[in-house]
Amino acid sequence: MAKLKLGPIADDKPVKVMVELPAALHRDLTAYAEILGRDAGQRPADAPRLIVAMLERFMATDRGFARAKRSDGD
Repeated sequence: MAKLKLGPIADDKPVKVMVELPAALHRDLTAYAEILGRDAGQRPADAPRLIVAMLERFMATDRGFARAKRSDGD
């Protein structure tokens, strides 16, 4: 089993977003989704759902963002 930063992707109502990705990034996202799905015993997630989970994880672990967000709320 691979040690990935993301866990299983939650089944949530999608929101339509349009974004252009470089082909190499799309290939890597597809490969990541396949590995994640295999390790979780699920089918691969769609790239947009994977992008959302990655962005959520990134923002949740960004200490500078957390500090700035707290100081904006004061």
